[in-house]
Amino acid sequence: MNAWIAKQQYLIDFTLSSLARRKAKNLGLLIVYTLIVFLLASVMLFTHALRHEAAHVLDGAPEVVLQRMVAGRHDLIPPGYLERLGRIRGVQNKEGRLWGYYYDPVVKANYTFMVPNREPVPAGTLVVGAALAKARGLAVGNVISFRSYSGKLFGFSVARILSPDTELVSADLVLLNEGDFRNFFEIAPGYFTDIALSVANPQEVRNVATKLAQQFPDSRPILRDEILRTYESIFNWREGIVLALASLAILAFAIFAWEKASGLSAEEKREIGILKAIGWETGDVIKMKFWEGALVSLAAFVFGYVLAYLHVFHTSAMLFTPVLKGWAVLYPHFDLPPVIDGFQVATLFFFTVFPYAAATLVPIWRAAITDPDSVMR
Repeated sequence: MNAWIAKQQYLIDFTLSSLARRKAKNLGLLIVYTLIVFLLASVMLFTHALRHEAAHVLDGAPEVVLQRMVAGRHDLIPPGYLERLGRIRGVQNKEGRLWGYYYDPVVKANYTFMVPNREPVPAGTLVVGAALAKARGLAVGNVISFRSYSGKLFGFSVARILSPDTELVSADLVLLNEGDFRNFFEIAPGYFTDIALSVANPQEVRNVATKLAQQFPDSRPILRDEILRTYESIFNWREGIVLALASLAILAFAIFAWEKASGLSAEEKREIGILKAIGWETGDVIKMKFWEGALVSLAAFVFGYVLAYLHVFHTSAMLFTPVLKGWAVLYPHFDLPPVIDGFQVATLFFFTVFPYAAATLVPIWRAAITDPDSVMR
């Protein structure tokens, strides 16, 4: 075993010296190879981190949200629905929610107005997200006015600004008192935007949704799992856009790498002939050239993946942010926590390293079994 390891070390040392003799050509290949791995790894790391963050954010969301539909559009929940929901088995908690959208012509952005069910906001005050406060230049104690859709002007004092750490979900958020919300949007008491339900047994969520659809035919139950699948579809779609745009560059590199790996230059053939003439066996020549392809592909994979990691988690993926994150006037600024999927790394490794390393075997084998005299000529 020690002899075999020592032999591989000698082959690797000789391979490195052989690569150094053609350093300009191999360096160009390594740079292009690294850029391709960097591109693929950046997209995969970024989308996986977004999926993980979306799942983490939805962990605290209710299992089922019930919305009332009128003419195919979302409408207010009328009084009496909450009392009727209490008769459905499996429903642990239920609460009516008040939220809505408001367009602010000052910054030309939509805000999300919401009444918190926990930690009520004092009347006449607001709690606003960090991005909104920055866009409007707000500080605690400032007064801000909004004109309702009925034309009335309402003034509020800023009681608190939400932490920038929550900006992913609170960039455009405005929390206010229930009475102020109903007055601003002219919503009568007893009406709610939707109803959030908690289910005691996670395996009974779909059964509860079926019962809701039967008991309330004018309503639509929305499951937390369905929301997560929607986010998954969006991220997959955006990831596909980036990969489609990069497909031409990937295809060009694939052709370049295949030609480089499958066709030996006259200098390389001459080198193989000399090695055969001085006593190298065919297996040793194949191992040496295989190590050459493996070292180049491994180095490109390591460099490309490390650069992609730094790009995604230390520069917020600045090259792909407009495509993968989306766009908004009040755009949340957030840093994704480093998340690495082992299966994803293995898949990227398999499709970037193995094809190039394997493509070197056939032409090397042909040159290695040829008579040294004919090869050197």
